[in-house]
Amino acid sequence: MTDSSERPLAVFDLDNTLADTAHRQHFLERQPRDWDGFFAAAPADPPLPEGIALVLEHAVECEVVYLTGRPERCRRDTRDWLTAQGLPEGRIYMRRDNDRRHARRTKLETLRRLGRTRDVRVLVDDDELVCADAEQAGFTVVRARWTAPSATLKNAQEREGRT
Repeated sequence: MTDSSERPLAVFDLDNTLADTAHRQHFLERQPRDWDGFFAAAPADPPLPEGIALVLEHAVECEVVYLTGRPERCRRDTRDWLTAQGLPEGRIYMRRDNDRRHARRTKLETLRRLGRTRDVRVLVDDDELVCADAEQAGFTVVRARWTAPSATLKNAQEREGRT
Protein backbone atom coordinates (compact mmCIF):
# COMPACT_ATOMS: atom_id res chain seq x y z
CA MET A 1 0.00 0.00 0.00
CA THR A 2 1.52 3.32 -1.06
CA ASP A 3 1.40 6.47 1.01
CA SER A 4 -0.11 9.13 -1.26
CA SER A 5 0.63 11.93 1.22
CA GLU A 6 4.34 11.81 0.36
CA ARG A 7 6.00 12.94 -2.84
CA PRO A 8 6.96 10.19 -5.29
CA LEU A 9 10.52 8.93 -5.28
CA ALA A 10 13.11 9.48 -8.00
CA VAL A 11 15.87 6.92 -7.54
CA PHE A 12 19.35 7.64 -8.91
CA ASP A 13 22.40 5.44 -9.28
CA LEU A 14 25.77 7.15 -8.74
CA ASP A 15 28.65 5.60 -10.67
CA ASN A 16 28.47 6.42 -14.40
CA THR A 17 25.06 7.97 -13.87
CA LEU A 18 25.93 11.02 -11.75
CA ALA A 19 29.68 10.48 -11.25
CA ASP A 20 32.19 9.81 -14.01
CA THR A 21 34.33 6.84 -12.93
CA ALA A 22 36.60 6.76 -16.01
CA HIS A 23 39.61 8.13 -14.08
CA ARG A 24 39.51 5.21 -11.63
CA GLN A 25 38.77 2.30 -13.97
CA HIS A 26 42.49 1.41 -14.03
CA PHE A 27 42.15 0.00 -10.51
CA LEU A 28 39.93 -2.74 -11.96
CA GLU A 29 42.20 -3.63 -14.88
CA ARG A 30 44.83 -5.31 -12.73
CA GLN A 31 44.67 -8.70 -11.07
CA PRO A 32 43.73 -8.88 -8.36
CA ARG A 33 41.39 -5.94 -8.80
CA ASP A 34 42.10 -3.06 -6.43
CA TRP A 35 38.62 -2.34 -5.11
CA ASP A 36 39.94 -0.29 -2.19
CA GLY A 37 41.77 1.98 -4.62
CA PHE A 38 38.75 2.15 -6.91
CA PHE A 39 36.44 3.34 -4.14
CA ALA A 40 39.08 5.56 -2.47
CA ALA A 41 39.34 7.55 -5.72
CA ALA A 42 35.57 8.21 -5.89
CA PRO A 43 35.69 11.65 -4.21
CA ALA A 44 37.59 12.92 -7.28
CA ASP A 45 34.87 11.81 -9.72
CA PRO A 46 33.84 14.59 -12.09
CA PRO A 47 30.06 15.12 -12.20
CA LEU A 48 28.14 14.01 -15.28
CA PRO A 49 26.09 17.05 -16.39
CA GLU A 50 23.25 14.99 -17.90
CA GLY A 51 22.74 13.05 -14.68
CA ILE A 52 23.03 16.11 -12.46
CA ALA A 53 20.44 17.94 -14.57
CA LEU A 54 18.03 15.00 -14.30
CA VAL A 55 18.32 14.93 -10.51
CA LEU A 56 17.57 18.63 -10.28
CA GLU A 57 14.67 18.29 -12.72
CA HIS A 58 13.09 15.43 -10.77
CA ALA A 59 13.69 17.13 -7.40
CA VAL A 60 10.99 19.66 -8.29
CA GLU A 61 8.24 17.05 -7.92
CA CYS A 62 9.95 14.08 -6.30
CA GLU A 63 11.92 13.13 -3.24
CA VAL A 64 15.35 12.12 -4.54
CA VAL A 65 17.06 9.03 -3.16
CA TYR A 66 20.35 7.50 -4.21
CA LEU A 67 20.78 3.77 -4.82
CA THR A 68 24.34 2.61 -5.33
CA GLY A 69 26.39 -0.53 -5.40
CA ARG A 70 29.11 1.26 -3.45
CA PRO A 71 29.87 -0.35 -0.10
CA GLU A 72 28.72 1.21 3.17
CA ARG A 73 32.30 2.24 4.04
CA CYS A 74 32.02 4.88 1.27
CA ARG A 75 29.04 6.67 2.84
CA ARG A 76 30.84 9.79 4.10
CA ASP A 77 32.74 10.31 0.83
CA THR A 78 29.54 9.75 -1.13
CA ARG A 79 27.50 12.21 0.94
CA ASP A 80 30.29 14.81 0.69
CA TRP A 81 30.46 14.34 -3.10
CA LEU A 82 26.69 14.76 -3.51
CA THR A 83 26.78 17.93 -1.39
CA ALA A 84 29.72 19.33 -3.37
CA GLN A 85 27.70 18.90 -6.58
CA GLY A 86 24.79 20.87 -5.14
CA LEU A 87 22.49 17.86 -5.27
CA PRO A 88 19.49 17.54 -2.98
CA GLU A 89 19.86 15.69 0.27
CA GLY A 90 18.32 12.28 0.11
CA ARG A 91 18.58 8.86 1.61
CA ILE A 92 21.52 6.87 0.28
CA TYR A 93 21.01 3.14 -0.08
CA MET A 94 24.35 1.33 -0.14
CA ARG A 95 25.54 -2.23 -0.17
CA ARG A 96 26.79 -3.75 3.08
CA ASP A 97 30.59 -3.88 3.06
CA ASN A 98 30.67 -7.68 2.72
CA ASP A 99 27.72 -8.00 0.29
CA ARG A 100 28.98 -9.36 -3.03
CA ARG A 101 25.61 -10.03 -4.65
CA HIS A 102 25.03 -8.59 -8.11
CA ALA A 103 23.64 -5.07 -8.33
CA ARG A 104 20.69 -6.32 -10.36
CA ARG A 105 19.61 -8.32 -7.30
CA THR A 106 20.43 -5.85 -4.52
CA LYS A 107 18.99 -2.83 -6.33
CA LEU A 108 15.79 -4.59 -7.31
CA GLU A 109 15.28 -5.69 -3.68
CA THR A 110 15.61 -2.09 -2.54
CA LEU A 111 13.29 -0.80 -5.29
CA ARG A 112 10.63 -3.33 -4.36
CA ARG A 113 10.95 -2.43 -0.67
CA LEU A 114 10.59 1.28 -1.47
CA GLY A 115 7.67 0.58 -3.80
CA ARG A 116 5.69 -1.18 -1.09
CA THR A 117 5.03 2.11 0.71
CA ARG A 118 5.93 4.80 -1.83
CA ASP A 119 5.35 5.63 -5.46
CA VAL A 120 8.68 5.13 -7.27
CA ARG A 121 8.34 7.45 -10.23
CA VAL A 122 11.64 6.59 -11.91
CA LEU A 123 14.93 4.74 -11.60
CA VAL A 124 17.91 6.28 -13.42
CA ASP A 125 20.82 3.83 -13.81
CA ASP A 126 23.55 2.96 -16.30
CA ASP A 127 23.59 -0.80 -15.68
CA GLU A 128 21.61 -2.47 -18.46
CA LEU A 129 20.90 -5.58 -16.36
CA VAL A 130 19.59 -3.50 -13.45
CA CYS A 131 17.45 -1.47 -15.86
CA ALA A 132 16.02 -4.53 -17.60
CA ASP A 133 15.13 -6.24 -14.32
CA ALA A 134 13.58 -3.05 -12.92
CA GLU A 135 11.45 -2.61 -16.05
CA GLN A 136 10.38 -6.23 -15.93
CA ALA A 137 9.29 -5.65 -12.31
CA GLY A 138 7.12 -2.72 -13.45
CA PHE A 139 9.34 0.27 -12.65
CA THR A 140 9.82 3.20 -15.02
CA VAL A 141 13.48 3.39 -16.01
CA VAL A 142 15.72 5.98 -17.63
CA ARG A 143 18.92 4.42 -18.93
CA ALA A 144 21.94 6.62 -18.23
CA ARG A 145 23.72 6.31 -21.55
CA TRP A 146 25.80 9.48 -21.35
CA THR A 147 29.11 7.74 -20.57
CA ALA A 148 31.04 5.29 -22.68
CA PRO A 149 30.32 1.77 -21.46
CA SER A 150 33.23 0.15 -19.64
CA ALA A 151 33.70 -3.54 -20.33
CA THR A 152 36.16 -3.67 -17.41
CA LEU A 153 33.61 -2.30 -14.93
CA LYS A 154 30.76 -4.41 -16.31
CA ASN A 155 32.85 -7.57 -16.06
CA ALA A 156 33.94 -6.72 -12.50
CA GLN A 157 30.38 -5.95 -11.45
CA GLU A 158 28.97 -9.17 -12.83
CA ARG A 159 31.77 -11.45 -11.71
CA GLU A 160 32.55 -9.94 -8.31
CA GLY A 161 29.38 -8.04 -7.37
CA ARG A 162 31.24 -5.06 -6.00
CA THR A 163 29.39 -2.04 -7.39
